[in-house]
Amino acid sequence: MLQNFKTHIDNNLTFLKGSKLIVAISGGIDSVVLAHLCKSCNFNFALVHCNFNLRGEESDADEEFVLDLAEQLDVEVFVQNFDTQAYANDYKRSIQMAARELRYNWFEELAHNLKFDYILTAHHADDNLETFLINFTRGTGLNGLTGIPILNGNIVRPMLPFSSEEIENYTQENTIEWREDSSNSSRKYLRNKLRHEVVPILKDINPQLLESFQHTLNHLNDTADIVAESVDNIAQKAIVSLDEDDVFFKVSEFKNLKNPKAYLFELLNEFGFTEWNDVVNLLDAQSGKQVFSSTHRLVKHRDYLILSEFNHSNHSEEDIIIEQNHKSVETSIGTLVFKIVQKISENDPNTIYVDKDKLVFPLKLRLWRDGDFFCPFGMKGKKKISKYLKDEKLSLVEKERTWVLASNNEIIWVIGKRADERFRVEENTKRILKINLEKRK
Repeated sequence: MLQNFKTHIDNNLTFLKGSKLIVAISGGIDSVVLAHLCKSCNFNFALVHCNFNLRGEESDADEEFVLDLAEQLDVEVFVQNFDTQAYANDYKRSIQMAARELRYNWFEELAHNLKFDYILTAHHADDNLETFLINFTRGTGLNGLTGIPILNGNIVRPMLPFSSEEIENYTQENTIEWREDSSNSSRKYLRNKLRHEVVPILKDINPQLLESFQHTLNHLNDTADIVAESVDNIAQKAIVSLDEDDVFFKVSEFKNLKNPKAYLFELLNEFGFTEWNDVVNLLDAQSGKQVFSSTHRLVKHRDYLILSEFNHSNHSEEDIIIEQNHKSVETSIGTLVFKIVQKISENDPNTIYVDKDKLVFPLKLRLWRDGDFFCPFGMKGKKKISKYLKDEKLSLVEKERTWVLASNNEIIWVIGKRADERFRVEENTKRILKINLEKRK
């Protein structure tokens, strides 16, 4: 196996030879073999071990084993203890998901702070098959069936071509010791159930299962490349606006397709949507209709679908109080700057000029509310802000993000859109206050 591993590195992962590496190690057979292989290849690496404190003395024994192994291999070792159960409770995660998040967050932090180039994990061919089966049984798209990537950002899986049988044989041939995790035998986890009950049957049916599976993955990845190219072409036509808050998709580009549902799935599945018929129905829905995932929403607005992150607390943002001596105020929409000037100069939507003596401090910056009205600058009479926003043809998302600046409950400015006539600068104005919104970049 060592020679095959070196050949694999030479052919596919030569960049590892001159890099500073982290090797994630649990103490189990796979990660221990990876550590030994890295040592035999003279890689520059350190071991990193997570003690999740889930198995009492067994977890502590794993930690001790890793410390001894680091000494044996003469490499640096980093150990981190986690209260995994508390994290899972606080963030409503399964134990497995909590452990995964804690592990990779710490690895990334360590790599960043200590200038490690890559993080190596010991995933192998059997892990790849199990992941495929997990995704298959839960339901997935094409991307969920293309296997674990050998390189994903700074995470590298150099043992992916090797089977668990090859790894076990290597430990026997080289008298390598490792720790057996008792939880690996538990059938309560889907992966273990597949590993112990399903995969052996599949291997019995086809002794060359892993080889056949790899051929299948190669074909699926080739198909995925074709699909990705087609989806990218549609995305370039359909996406008409893209910023840090929203993505605007042109509805007509999807309605011209024979299978719009397939393209919508490929473009939007990473945002957590599951009700794909509802998503497709938005193409013909009236403005204002929306579909939600746990993190995002898709809103129909005239000829567009608007994708945005769904903030459950959007309507409960706190009001911001602005005192008379404030020169600037940081807000979620940018910096509001106040300055006394001699004359009106700039004329843009993010700047207004008001008669300061007409203001009653403190001012209040807040999201607009039902029932709000103002006197639009340059017009006579009052107008409900809800009607004004509708007349401006703003989308539901844009309406929800509209803020107002108020003085004694009277609207001074619909931020970035229209000032109020009641606070305008006149011939007898003594102090002109310039109010400018410097938007976030």
